[in-house]
Amino acid sequence: TAPEATATAPVEPAATGTVPVAPVAPVLTVDQQVGERLAELLAKKTDRRFDSKTRASLDSFYAARAHGPVWTSDGAVNARAKAVIAQLGNAEADGLDSDDYPVPQLSAGATPDDIAEFELKLNQSVLAYAKHAAVGRVHWSRTNGDIVYTETPPEAAEVMGKLVSVDGKDAGAALDGYQPQHAHYKALKAKLAELRGHKGDAHKRIAYGPALKVGMDDVRVPEVREKLGVAGTGTTYDKPLADAVKAFQKKKGLKQTGVFDSGTLDAMYGPRNDRTADIVLANLERWRWVPHDLGKAHVIVNIPEYMLRVYSNGEPVWTTRVVVGKPSKATPLLSETMKYITVNPTWNVPPSIVYGEYLPALQQDPTVLSRMGLNVSRRADGSIHVSQPPGAANALGRIRFNFPNKFLVYQHDTPDKHLFAHDKRAYSHGCMRVKDPDKYAEVLLGIALPKERYTAEKIRGMYGSGERNINFPTPIPVHLTYQTAFVDDHGKLVLRDDIYGRDQRLIAALKSDERKVADTPVERRREASAAPRRQAVRLPQEEPRSVFPLFNLFR
Repeated sequence: TAPEATATAPVEPAATGTVPVAPVAPVLTVDQQVGERLAELLAKKTDRRFDSKTRASLDSFYAARAHGPVWTSDGAVNARAKAVIAQLGNAEADGLDSDDYPVPQLSAGATPDDIAEFELKLNQSVLAYAKHAAVGRVHWSRTNGDIVYTETPPEAAEVMGKLVSVDGKDAGAALDGYQPQHAHYKALKAKLAELRGHKGDAHKRIAYGPALKVGMDDVRVPEVREKLGVAGTGTTYDKPLADAVKAFQKKKGLKQTGVFDSGTLDAMYGPRNDRTADIVLANLERWRWVPHDLGKAHVIVNIPEYMLRVYSNGEPVWTTRVVVGKPSKATPLLSETMKYITVNPTWNVPPSIVYGEYLPALQQDPTVLSRMGLNVSRRADGSIHVSQPPGAANALGRIRFNFPNKFLVYQHDTPDKHLFAHDKRAYSHGCMRVKDPDKYAEVLLGIALPKERYTAEKIRGMYGSGERNINFPTPIPVHLTYQTAFVDDHGKLVLRDDIYGRDQRLIAALKSDERKVADTPVERRREASAAPRRQAVRLPQEEPRSVFPLFNLFR
């Protein structure tokens, strides 16, 4: 038989003298600790340093990289940060003010909280710079009511993504890429550097930036050393350099603080408030309003110059004179696309002319419009529409160039050719009269419809009594600009009369305390200088007869 089972007591393990140890938590790196703090800060909706849209965009960007910091590595400022800090400090080269883009300081032994604050503060300046470079330091709506540009600021995630997609040392150039890159802007920027006392590359001048005090770290320190002939290495502003700055300040009659500030920098290179330089920086700002991609083929009208130019592949291919709006009827600033031209156009008289010039005439002589070749139609509600049929005497001449816009302005021929002989040609009601419209049409159609082989002669052969539209398969951008300072084909800086009185208002906005809110758009009523809407107007009931001299209206 099987033996009976017997119960046995469990065997106690031998005592070892050790105590069980809890699992060891992983040690977070400095970057991971900073990332945790960044995630907390970006999640705080009460944080006022960014608006809700920007904060959400930044949070999305950082979440995709586990909230790892961009501007520091293992708790130290990295090459990427140094590159963008240098670009921010050189904002003056583009007519901006580096004081608007403050650079935070990060001391040795900074905590993760300190580093996270540094990250977000630098983001504030970087994003502000990118916005101002892309669409303007001053929003165009704050200067005049007859300006409309449709560019929008880049989103925060886009800017940050662009800056981390390049090598760290190239991040400054990537940030600079938000400035206009076309030849008009770059040439004017170079002239600003010359006016401020430095020939050639503006980057060789020591940039404006935070006032440097002993112990501060700044990428400009080696340049200051070189300028003052002080030996040393590194980017720390030390006492020997401060002593050299103090000696320079004494030589220039400045207060001897040893602090390298904007006043000391101005003493080295000359002040930045030169009147011509101010005009140039205002015109750099206007270029920032215009779409930075002007188009492979495009048209630019410079209103104060009274000139129109057609460009192809970045080069001017044709130029002509234009008549622009008089100061009381200013030609608006805008960028649109030309979609078609009209041969033998009908002129639909805008309400401003009907109200301001024709209705007073009708009150004196109801036959005056018909004697001018204008058609007047009355509608059932009592409103009237005034138009002029196609023909040699038509106010629009034989051709109209159409780029639909909210101001309803366009370019056109004119029967009044003698005005093109004048040096100053601000005579119109807002539209632009073109000196050589048939040649202009040939150039445009050669770009838009090259296989059709349009010539000026062929276009003149289409003149007659019936309207005819020629559509562009690919619209051509048209930019109406206001450049009172520009660089001509010979590399010379040219200044033009500020015919609409725009410069001083913009300069003040760029240089005064208004900058704090200047990049915010405002709603404003369209000014009298803006082109009117085409709409029906009411014919007055009283129509006494007498003679009214309207035949010279377009002369």
